Amino acid sequence: MKKLFAALAILSFLVPVGRADTNSEADVPAGVLTNSLTAVATNSLAGAATNALPEAVTNALPEVVTNALATTATNAPAGVATNSSVKSSASAKPAKPAKPAKSGKSRKSGKGAKSSAVDVLDYGAKGDGVTKDTAAIQQALDTCAQKGGGTVYFPEGVYLTGSLVLHSKTKLEFGAKANLLGSPDIADYPIVNVRWEGEFRAGHRALISATDATDIAITNGAIFGPPLPLGKLRDPRGPALIELTSCTNTVLTGFTTQYQQLWSIHLLFCKNLTARNLTIRTVSANGDGMDVDSCNGVTIERCDIDTGDDAISLKSGRGLAAQTLNRPTENIVIRDCRLNSSIYAALGIGTEISGGVRNVKLENCVISGRQNAIFIKSRNGRGGYLENLSGTNLTVLKSPTFIGFDLTTKGIQATDPVPGGVAQWTRVHNVSFQKVRVQDVAQLVVALATNMPAACPVDGFTLADISGTCKKAITIADMTNVDFSGIRITGFSGKFITATNTYGRGLDYSAMRRKWWLW
Repeated sequence: MKKLFAALAILSFLVPVGRADTNSEADVPAGVLTNSLTAVATNSLAGAATNALPEAVTNALPEVVTNALATTATNAPAGVATNSSVKSSASAKPAKPAKPAKSGKSRKSGKGAKSSAVDVLDYGAKGDGVTKDTAAIQQALDTCAQKGGGTVYFPEGVYLTGSLVLHSKTKLEFGAKANLLGSPDIADYPIVNVRWEGEFRAGHRALISATDATDIAITNGAIFGPPLPLGKLRDPRGPALIELTSCTNTVLTGFTTQYQQLWSIHLLFCKNLTARNLTIRTVSANGDGMDVDSCNGVTIERCDIDTGDDAISLKSGRGLAAQTLNRPTENIVIRDCRLNSSIYAALGIGTEISGGVRNVKLENCVISGRQNAIFIKSRNGRGGYLENLSGTNLTVLKSPTFIGFDLTTKGIQATDPVPGGVAQWTRVHNVSFQKVRVQDVAQLVVALATNMPAACPVDGFTLADISGTCKKAITIADMTNVDFSGIRITGFSGKFITATNTYGRGLDYSAMRRKWWLW
């Protein structure tokens, strides 16, 4: 039965995640897709701008699938969670780790590994997609840490595993055709304290987890989350795919992930992290690609993220406790990426924003969202702030809205809402976008008066050098220090700018257009 489950689980991952045809590389206006973005297709294992899972994964599967299907089963695989009422048996003792293979023992060769690397096969891992390798892999990780750090290497294979803990000065390196597959058994993911949707609560530990670690890395290969029933768990929360808490100096590079209905990569209280050449696929609501949560100094570059929920979400907790903690998400650079959401936004900011978000740069990206390409969202009782958000050299493809604002109604109310009059609302200051090309966008900007706090207006909203096509243009309310220039949009009907309780320059489109023709 376990072999049958392994086959079915792996085959389910081969179903490609849908992407709108307008997101194909051929539809990107000439000159917009930069050299470094094009390089994603070369460097990323999955091949950027395609639906296909990486060849490194598909080439590793046939033998595993063939062997698994040779065994028939009439009942559901044991241990597969079926609903959120599944009880955790995280307190169960783990299996006794296997002893390292003796030197010269016949086994699959870890070709490509450095001679100093710790090879998981030496600690009893099988990599057959059927045997649980959790204990063997964890022993390899622990041994590496005890030696002062180094590389833990995964040769070709499919490694079925429960939750793993990564230690300081350790690098997880996946060789060619090496894949990590999350166990279907909820008992393999111990209960820990997690921050989920802005508040701390009980949750199952992630497939790959690290806390208070420094100088860690995960590189190459493919990482598949556990099956859907575990991704749907909410009380307690199911396991995230990768969850790093209070980690410093981290590099995530060159790997592919796929998961469904839960966050893929959650970064909490981390500092100095680079995510490069990643391909991330998720399905359905809550399937965020990457959540940057109260972190400082995060660079996300040359990544291809196609998700059900927000492709990238910037957060900092919700409620008075998060505001008092005062751990903003700050100094974030997102560049040379392709970001798409089939349900929500390519870049979502909030709604958990009570700790603040500031100093965010979005550069040289192709973005698309089912509701908004970029969504700035909060609600009454959030408090917090957004300061210094800038975007430049962007292409926005087939999205209902380029930029959406809703500062009063989005998200779950906190258990301890931020009290007061003006203090309860999120302050937004200095939002600027320039050199943006929109294609087949329904509306350029939406900030309805019903969703904006009049007593706490947005202070500083700049649009410059915006071109392309949309059906409607700009509807904004409750803003000051607005500055619109060089907006050259065609195909729209009705008024170009509808502004309520809004002050600044460039709000008269006819004057702006006359000025443009004089350039």
